[in-house]
Amino acid sequence: MGRIFLAPSFTFMAVIALFPVFYALWMSLYQIRGFRQEFIGIDNYLRALSDPGFYNAVLNTLIFTLASVSLEFVIGLMFALIMHQVFVGRGLARAIILVPWVIPTAVAAQVWRYMFDHNPGFVNGVLNTEINWLRDPAWSMVGIIAADVWKTAPFVALLLLAGLQTIPRDYYEAARVDGAGAIQRFWSITLPLLRPAIVVALLFRTVDALRMFDFAYVFAGYSNSLATLSVYAQRFLVAEPQLGYANALSTVTFVVVMLVGLAFISRMGRHMVGDVARRGEKR
Repeated sequence: MGRIFLAPSFTFMAVIALFPVFYALWMSLYQIRGFRQEFIGIDNYLRALSDPGFYNAVLNTLIFTLASVSLEFVIGLMFALIMHQVFVGRGLARAIILVPWVIPTAVAAQVWRYMFDHNPGFVNGVLNTEINWLRDPAWSMVGIIAADVWKTAPFVALLLLAGLQTIPRDYYEAARVDGAGAIQRFWSITLPLLRPAIVVALLFRTVDALRMFDFAYVFAGYSNSLATLSVYAQRFLVAEPQLGYANALSTVTFVVVMLVGLAFISRMGRHMVGDVARRGEKR
């Protein structure tokens, strides 16, 4: 009976979610020029495998994902630990920490691009440097990562804070009685019990970072030196209309994101099952 009642909603959601995916996959098998469509099979995918720009976009995406997610996790964990403490003005501190996450990404990207611009040179003025952040690809990537970490670390902190609030304080009291210091309590209680929240936070941020578009596009447009997979696909959709190739690139991006998401979900499921099993053994 439950499956019968869920079937209409499930069918509707499946159509809404899967139709664009299958349509993009179908379009990727064609060469589209204006209103003319020519079936070419997997030639668009073979083209991607021999396209230096595609590999450069993959490299940029991986560098951005690894650097931004790592920094966001470390900073987000620090913010979460601060917000979890009891002190005067905790509500105000939480609001201030979460402000960057509330700002729309496109607006934040424009503000950070303005700060990194050589003229007026706000960042160079603060750091007392003469770096051309928007012209040097390496430094531009640093700027994009910094902007994304500033924008999204509060979101990671919010997820980890939710996990921290589920940890019973009795565990910490018992550890103090046993003589455990702050570092021992963190490594032996906080991190192990925070593991499900950590996996969820890393899942959300990794999947989001793999399809990042806003910061890379605002900072460098369609420049190959900083193009991510999403920007590179958008280039052949808008700037240089080649709809078949654009759909092939989008499909590849979707497959990569899906595989990473499934890997995280599978790992998270094993942790949950392991926790339940351990609790059952203790009982």
